[in-house]
Amino acid sequence: MRPSIALAAAGAAALVVVALGAPLPAAAEEIVIGGHAVKISDSPWVVALSSRDRFGGTRAGQFCGGVVIAPTTVLTAAHCLRSDVLGTDVAHARDLVVIAGRTDLVSNEGQEIPVSAAWTNPGYDPKTNAGDLAELTLARPLPASYAIPVAGAGDAGYADGAQATVYGWGDTSGGGSYPTALRAAPVTVLSDQACVRAYPPNSDGPYLAATMLCAGDPRGGHDACQGDSGGPLVFQGRLIGLVSWGNGCGQRAYPGVYSRVSAIARPGGATA
Repeated sequence: MRPSIALAAAGAAALVVVALGAPLPAAAEEIVIGGHAVKISDSPWVVALSSRDRFGGTRAGQFCGGVVIAPTTVLTAAHCLRSDVLGTDVAHARDLVVIAGRTDLVSNEGQEIPVSAAWTNPGYDPKTNAGDLAELTLARPLPASYAIPVAGAGDAGYADGAQATVYGWGDTSGGGSYPTALRAAPVTVLSDQACVRAYPPNSDGPYLAATMLCAGDPRGGHDACQGDSGGPLVFQGRLIGLVSWGNGCGQRAYPGVYSRVSAIARPGGATA
């Protein structure tokens, strides 16, 4: 699903747990499993992170997703900003931009805004992907209408069975199908108990409820995939999660794991 971070025994099989970023240029060209095309005008808070120097110009340098929560503030996954993904420290990634208002990456729609500052959650653990959240400050503001509300703790979107939607420009098949237009897929939020069963404590990729939630399709076939990292998981117009990691793409037994945005403090000590 995403660059490998761990291998663990799962019965007689190896469990491959991967984060949803794009550590190699080829891996950056990927979208949502089992989804459908959507227009950016209906979801203007969805943005793409781009670095043409690192990922080339074929798909405008897109390598991760993000979500606008204020005119100059974008949330994404912390692992998207790691030096092994960007090829350099984020402070030195001079061509890092956020692409906003663009449905198709190869169009001239919308705008590309430089990132003026980046903050990575100090509690982020790259070994487990706990606390996988980062905040980008834009060099110029987007319209206030682009921002999506962030769900607080106790929001109905975190409840078992909540019907949510994940957005992104990542792999649509799990096998390297690379369309350029934004897509979305319906997923069901699962209980912490179900998530722990999928990713148990004794594995190298455990589910940690304090900063994570998981969502999937009981039948399989709907999920985020490689290249969707940092993109939004949305419930009834509110942001509940950011695409983080998982085992494979669209597998019934392995739901996608998301950063629980209500549980992670952002600059200024605020949580959602």
